[in-house]
Amino acid sequence: MQPHQTLLVVDDDLDIRDALQDAFELEGYSVLVAADGLEALAHLRQEGSRPQLILLDLMMPRMDGFAFREALRHDLALADIPVVVASADLHLERAARELDVAGCLRKPLDLGELLSTVRRLSQGA
Repeated sequence: MQPHQTLLVVDDDLDIRDALQDAFELEGYSVLVAADGLEALAHLRQEGSRPQLILLDLMMPRMDGFAFREALRHDLALADIPVVVASADLHLERAARELDVAGCLRKPLDLGELLSTVRRLSQGA
């Protein structure tokens, strides 16, 4: 893994955010967390806060994953950051295609699949 790779985890479930942060930090990543799309955009617009990958929940209050992804795609400074959506939504694959994301993972997450996907996509960024 390249040094100082940063991931942004966007999920409204505190337990999931904490568990993912712990798992990624054990793998050597720096991790930013956000409870919804608005908080995530605030992180991304801060100087020097550009992650190599965003792990995005779709269903959240205030700004859900769909609205966040739309905002990201319209911001030229952020549009090229790979996004992986994670959701229990029955139509996850269709939503992933519509959102034009790098990958999708079904909740509950399989840690091995998650880490493999993140490793593969973040190294290409």
